Amino acid sequence: MKTPLTPLTFLARSAFVYRDKIAVVDRDQRVTYAELDQRVRKLGSALRKLGVGAGDRVAVLSPNTSMALEPHFAVPLIGAVLVMLNTRLQAAELVWILNHSGAKVLLVDPQLAPLLENSRAELPQLQHFVTDYDALLASGGEELTDLPQVDEDGLLSINYTSGTTGFPKGVMFSHRGAYLNALGELMEFGLHESSVYLWTLPLFHCNGWCFPWAVTAAGGRHVLLRQPHPEPVVVAIRSEAVTHLCGAPVVIGGLAHYASSRGIRFHNALRMITAGAPPSPAVLRGAEDIGAEIFHCYGLTETYGPMTLCAWRSEWNLLSTEERAQIKARQGVPYIIAGADVRLVDENMNDVPADGQTMGEVVMRGNNVMIGYYNNPEATGQAFAGGWFHSGDYAVMHPNGYLEIRDRKKDIIISGGENISSVEVEKVIYDHPAVLEAAIIAVPDPHWGVVPKAFVTLKNEGGATADEIIRFCRDRIAHFKCPKQVEFGPLPKTATGKIRKNQLREREWAGREKRVN
Repeated sequence: MKTPLTPLTFLARSAFVYRDKIAVVDRDQRVTYAELDQRVRKLGSALRKLGVGAGDRVAVLSPNTSMALEPHFAVPLIGAVLVMLNTRLQAAELVWILNHSGAKVLLVDPQLAPLLENSRAELPQLQHFVTDYDALLASGGEELTDLPQVDEDGLLSINYTSGTTGFPKGVMFSHRGAYLNALGELMEFGLHESSVYLWTLPLFHCNGWCFPWAVTAAGGRHVLLRQPHPEPVVVAIRSEAVTHLCGAPVVIGGLAHYASSRGIRFHNALRMITAGAPPSPAVLRGAEDIGAEIFHCYGLTETYGPMTLCAWRSEWNLLSTEERAQIKARQGVPYIIAGADVRLVDENMNDVPADGQTMGEVVMRGNNVMIGYYNNPEATGQAFAGGWFHSGDYAVMHPNGYLEIRDRKKDIIISGGENISSVEVEKVIYDHPAVLEAAIIAVPDPHWGVVPKAFVTLKNEGGATADEIIRFCRDRIAHFKCPKQVEFGPLPKTATGKIRKNQLREREWAGREKRVN
């Protein structure tokens, strides 16, 4: 009497219950749930005709379009594994991920196809490079027979991190984990059949935090948007009566600023869900001014996206904006479906006091923690040392049981919701012939929260300019990873010759404090 847990059942149910209801809006195209089910089955059939079988990997490189949404159901439907690719990466990074995952088929948006035009010879395992999505759908049939039996603990998707240790790691999601985390999103944020979800969060990011499956489970409407620029976002919110959207703080803050500066106010109880840097009092005020409510979450790719949230209590509504902001800055408590398995521990895996001051590393285990890293047993073993997943994030626990992140791994820069490896960027800078030494740290930025800054010692004075260093990086790695500022001079070091990044950070952030005060 046990049915395997899989998000595939969400579409099957909604295609029956809400068959004539609009499921997806993609520009001028409006698709009902019955039609979405048909399209998914056609896609599954078409992929089978390309030779995709159980366990094969299908990669997708696309902005938020039907090409990005429908494979979330069609690929696992035929027992294959979905690999969503970050559209902001450059060719070398995409090639590395495609080869590491062993992708057999790549679905790529025509506007992004030129990225890989000169790299086909570097992809020996890739058998099909598909740019015409409509033609692919047309080649499939609606009837799928001999579908593989779903193993709820089996591999559903691989999501690659942004290379926070120099190389990306493939985070493995299971059917069970995706099912439960989707239900967590549905419950925690009040999704139901009248909900309208606007895709401002990239579908490639942790499978869109499992919202492709959550919105479908609720019978809500997906509104797809290629780019989350404020103007089209406002148009979509108004024209489709959007009730929910997700995004990094820079997206949420940008939307609030754009709308408030133009006197725009929404009247449909808009809920904006953000993860990353806590919302500031200014962002909270801006959201309230435009008729929106902000929900703050915390998680990682390794936890299917958000795993904890600042679960709100009604009595906190009576507090001032600044007091509410202090509470909403907390990453809170685990999702209902996650259980209570989130701890703050010291280096000996002992729990730290819940005093709001003592920091410990956030470790977790439970329903929405990854299977492991694909084809990387060493990294998996390190991540699960002691039987718990180690986040590398450091937090305090308040007496009421709400955790609050205080620091991240020192070398990881989280800019606009994207993780950037300082080691990766430093390796690129070191390749410049004029560079002797280099260090990358996060520095404050009014728009992105933080951005990378490079500290460089040149071999010869005047051997390179800041613009040359930045251009050198932009030619080799994704632009969002590149330093926005470069400062030249000798670097502070320890007695053993290690660069003291802590001194660089203290100087940069102390300067910011002086400017603020």
